[in-house]
Amino acid sequence: MNDFVAGLIRWTLRLFVVVVGLVFFVCLLAMVAVLALAWAFRSLWARLTGRPVTPWVMRMDPREGWSTVYRSTARWTAARGAADEPGARARELPGAREVVDVEPREVR
Repeated sequence: MNDFVAGLIRWTLRLFVVVVGLVFFVCLLAMVAVLALAWAFRSLWARLTGRPVTPWVMRMDPREGWSTVYRSTARWTAARGAADEPGARARELPGAREVVDVEPREVR
């Protein structure tokens, strides 16, 4: 009797997983169908009104992303001083002049 109940639970769980998968697939298929109908209606409307059919695109220029990141570094970097002028020595870390003496230790 115990094997029968375990088998019944196992088949019920399998059936539940298959049903959930089918519901997900049908929902995804319906969303794609609605998107395809919207695209077709938009294309048809553009042709009826005499406008050019423009595709749906993601308006993002990779160069714009780079310049945004490059401009945002101005907030996080230190202000340029006399040491950063051309011909000056390499940029020092903040507080590097405060170090007086360092004892090297053996690397293990």
